[in-house]
Amino acid sequence: MVLVLGAVFGLLAVVSKMQGFSFVRGEKVAILPISGLITDSEGTIEQLKKFAKDDSVKAIVVRLNTPGGGVGPSQEIYEEVRKIRGKKVVVASMGALAASGGYYIACGADKIFANPGTITGSIGVLMQFVNVKDLIEKIGVKGFVIKSGSFKDTGSPVREMSPEERKLLQSVIDNVHSQFVNAVVEGRKLPREDVLAIADGRILSGEQAKELGLVDALGNQEDAVAEAGKMAKIEGEPRVVTPPKKKFSILDLLREEAKSIIDEKLIQTRIRIDYLAQ
Repeated sequence: MVLVLGAVFGLLAVVSKMQGFSFVRGEKVAILPISGLITDSEGTIEQLKKFAKDDSVKAIVVRLNTPGGGVGPSQEIYEEVRKIRGKKVVVASMGALAASGGYYIACGADKIFANPGTITGSIGVLMQFVNVKDLIEKIGVKGFVIKSGSFKDTGSPVREMSPEERKLLQSVIDNVHSQFVNAVVEGRKLPREDVLAIADGRILSGEQAKELGLVDALGNQEDAVAEAGKMAKIEGEPRVVTPPKKKFSILDLLREEAKSIIDEKLIQTRIRIDYLAQ
């Protein structure tokens, strides 16, 4: 009977490995990587929910290697991390870079690990515009806009921005920035005035961030996994699982490349607010 069960488990492990799944028995710590520019939250939230529903997963380590990205996606992932934190242990582990929107997400975790040299912080908001008014005038091109309201073409690249438009956009930036500060104050249990003093977009090393209370401990991913296991009261060395690797067809790769190009152009040419380290 024991031999039969062993053979079954062995076969399942082989099949799981072939299909890109991690087949691990016992209580587990799941590692969820978040890397690159954050432009979408759907896939990350879907995987967070899967780990949350898996009774064998006792803790989740969110592994961050990102300069940040869109405000909306960053906030959505942060909120999902906070929801799960009430049910399971969630630890954030920062790699080479976990700044701006990446740090925003980390604030939703129970505990934050960073390497001494991790680039983090950058608590701020960014809105970028391109103005080509002088260029198109030199080549004899004129732009015309028909609009329903005075602010409808705010950020137009073919004319100068009015003082009223600047004031309006600054008020939006200030409001979103305040939301970021609130997340840090709540997540890190820090006085608001202390957070405001460093919430000017500056980047910090992991060591500096620890001194300021922005992270809890210095350590690598393995340290974060070990601590997550202890916090979840897992006996012995935690068993680690990761999301299955997504299989891409040539069409999928072309779609991803097109999406990447479009996202980059949107950042450059349209009104978009980012938690993004520069």
